[in-house]
Amino acid sequence: MTQYTVGGMSCAACSAHVEKAVRGVNGVTACTVSLLTNSMAVDGTASPEAVIAAVSAAGYTAALKDAAPQAKKGDPLTDTETPQLKKRLFSSLGFLAVLMYVSMGHVMWGWPLPAALADNPLALGLLQLLLTAVVMVINQKFFINGVKSLWRRSPSMDTLVALGSATAFIYSTAMLFVMTADTAHAAHYLHTFYFESAAMILTLITVGKMLEARSKGRTTDALKSLMQLSPKTATVVRDGQELTVPAAEVRKGDIFLVRPGESIPVDGLVLEGTSAVDESALTGESLPVDKQVGDTVSAATVNRAGFLRCEATRVGEDTTLSQIIRMVEDAAATKAPIAKVADRVSGIFVPVVIGIALVTVAVWLLCGADIGAALVHGVTVLVISCPCALGLATPVAIMVGSGQGARHGILFKTAESLEQAGRAEIIALDKTGTITTGAPRVTALFACKGVSEQQLLETAAALEAKSEHPLAQAVLDAAKMRGITPQDVTDFEAVSGSGLVARQGDAQLLGGNRRFAETRAALSPDAVRFADALADKGQTPLYFCRDDRLLGVIGVADTLKDDSPAAIKQLQELGLRVVMLTGDNARTAKAVAADAGITEVVADVLPQGKEAVIRQLQQEGVVAMVGDGINDAPALTRADIGIAIGAGTDVALDAADVVLVKSRLSDVAAAIRLSRAVLKNIHQNLFWAFFYNAIGIPLAAGAFIPLFGWELTPMFGAAAMSLSSFCVVTNALRLTRFKPHKHVKSRARRQATHTVEIKEEKIMTHTLHIEGMMCPRCEAHVKSALEALPAVKEAAVSHKDGTAVVTLDTEVAISVLTDAVTAAGYTVVG
Repeated sequence: MTQYTVGGMSCAACSAHVEKAVRGVNGVTACTVSLLTNSMAVDGTASPEAVIAAVSAAGYTAALKDAAPQAKKGDPLTDTETPQLKKRLFSSLGFLAVLMYVSMGHVMWGWPLPAALADNPLALGLLQLLLTAVVMVINQKFFINGVKSLWRRSPSMDTLVALGSATAFIYSTAMLFVMTADTAHAAHYLHTFYFESAAMILTLITVGKMLEARSKGRTTDALKSLMQLSPKTATVVRDGQELTVPAAEVRKGDIFLVRPGESIPVDGLVLEGTSAVDESALTGESLPVDKQVGDTVSAATVNRAGFLRCEATRVGEDTTLSQIIRMVEDAAATKAPIAKVADRVSGIFVPVVIGIALVTVAVWLLCGADIGAALVHGVTVLVISCPCALGLATPVAIMVGSGQGARHGILFKTAESLEQAGRAEIIALDKTGTITTGAPRVTALFACKGVSEQQLLETAAALEAKSEHPLAQAVLDAAKMRGITPQDVTDFEAVSGSGLVARQGDAQLLGGNRRFAETRAALSPDAVRFADALADKGQTPLYFCRDDRLLGVIGVADTLKDDSPAAIKQLQELGLRVVMLTGDNARTAKAVAADAGITEVVADVLPQGKEAVIRQLQQEGVVAMVGDGINDAPALTRADIGIAIGAGTDVALDAADVVLVKSRLSDVAAAIRLSRAVLKNIHQNLFWAFFYNAIGIPLAAGAFIPLFGWELTPMFGAAAMSLSSFCVVTNALRLTRFKPHKHVKSRARRQATHTVEIKEEKIMTHTLHIEGMMCPRCEAHVKSALEALPAVKEAAVSHKDGTAVVTLDTEVAISVLTDAVTAAGYTVVG
């Protein structure tokens, strides 16, 4: 996705026109334009030059975001629009005050004026014309932009304002010339002038634009505060000397020093020292976090206590802070699905309003009104219409909501994810690392007859040394406590969702779950009873084999996170159905689920099994998946909303739509509450924008005069139009006071106890030991033969190990598998 800065847009009709122009460029697959941030995101193969040329042809300016000039170096979000509008406003108000005194104060209410003016109606008319002309020159931008967009046949809000003000001015000037030909009744013509309306329209619209710009500036406060967190300098060690350099010049691998009270300049790894680091800027966590050798530190956090010597691991755009800023910017640059309705309306809004204004004038003339009265109604229709309110209704709420989320450690990657999270009906939770701490420990050992616990741990440590699974670290920690150093193994392979295999000399080692162990060795009744007892307690039994002999079982326990039960209860009270997915055996999974307060469990699922369960759940409603591991990535991608625990793997973070920086399960409920609040705010904004125009335009046209006598002047129409956008933006700013962690029970859309049976896919594996495979071509031949069987989901074949791990989705006799291998020209030996 390529980011651009777009200039010259004044309303939603402008952004819609830019989008239409860019989408017409060959190679562009998607384009979103944000009126709020004057930015554009383009997907596809089109060159930046072609995109910029299309924007220029549409009458606007564009530049690549990185190449666009910044108002203030280092502060790309500086509000330059408000100061300019303020100057225009104060200048306009000075001349408008004099004009209003003359046109209304003197003419209507008899306020005093010098005799040279008071007794000379023609001079009063000329004075009003000059004062109005000055106000129009001060606000010439309305006319320049309005005429340009009309010429391009893409009229904007500026076109409406320019037409309304110009019509009032031209009509009043014409009446001034008529006055010069009828001097006997010159004083009468002073009441036919609308110079003050022409000037007042421009001034009031400028007031509204200034308030709108000021409020829009506040919507980016969260992003500004994140950018301001970036440290400016760093102390690095180069050639044995301490140097103070700009933080942007720190390179990966540099050694940097952080003293008490200093900000950490880049992400790094602690090499020396201990300290307490304040991470509240990134995670919102108020208590400092203890750091010691081997721990990671993040840019923009503050060292509160000891001296730290660190190695830079992520610098520049790769730091955690930069990634958070980029996610918030991306969310602001994208559009929520709900915004498409407003965009479609905005695209045709201005031409329709101009047509309504012309029809209004024609109808009043046909009804016998004079040209002045008819034009007043037409001008009022033009100036009361507000496409800006429609265009701002969604993006301001999205920007404020995503910024508020960032403040609380909840990062929405896109506007769509911010909208969709609040629509979730089912929450699927991974167990390890999400509900539990993900830092298990060995709790029990069972060594089979003739095997010592030392031998069992030696074999287990050798296998687990190359594994990245959280359970592996628990085994290694237990081995380390007994002084065991893992021995080297060869041909190591992790069988997804099942276990590990490797060779140690002439022996083949295997470790994993019961189903996997049964493919290699006969399990003793004592070992099975021991494992079942562990599972009943919520612990995970790991079986270890050498060749075809079971060595024993190691029990590993992973404890619940402190906030998991309360967080799950909150999700249920929000009306969500909570389901736990895990690759653990059913007994362990149900024990953990019972402690956490979850009634629905799907256990013994492989990664592809989790994705299949998500597909089944999607038939029941909108599904959000919460996970942290590589094996969760397929399910996170499949779900309507993927939510990644922040401490999880990069793969899970990339696959997810929402990232929880604090790695707390309670933030899932907070993210859903925030999304629902944003969605409610968007609905309020859209209702106000549609309601305002639906009522305002007929009122301005005079449709209510015959019924109620209600009539609106151009001045009041301009004031109403100015306030409409201001009201929409101000309503969105109320989200800055929203507290996503404040728990309030909602009226559940579905009862928390409601359950629907999940038809879990049965996924089984068998390992075949095959003779005769000599090369990768042999592997492919066996793989093809096995996967041709209807019951076989996948076959992982290795000619080096002489094995084929076959994954099945239905029961099948072993003989069927062996026959298929035999028919391919090879021999199954076990």
